[in-house]
Amino acid sequence: MANRYWCGECSFKTPWLGEPEGLRRQVEHYARKHPGTSPGGHVETRRRGPGSSHGCLQLAAIALVLLTIVAACRR
Repeated sequence: MANRYWCGECSFKTPWLGEPEGLRRQVEHYARKHPGTSPGGHVETRRRGPGSSHGCLQLAAIALVLLTIVAACRR
């Protein structure tokens, strides 16, 4: 799972990260840009982990290559 943390005071958002790293970056942002303000905003969550690839896209590409091979062999 990966999370993206959004600032409640400005338009800052973290990249997709694991929970500990995302929280750390959000706290650092608040300390640097909004001193004295408690971290707020919201968290966006996606099921895919950070750095994982697009499985459906890879599957579609493989299927396309296989169809091309089958079509070439039938000629």
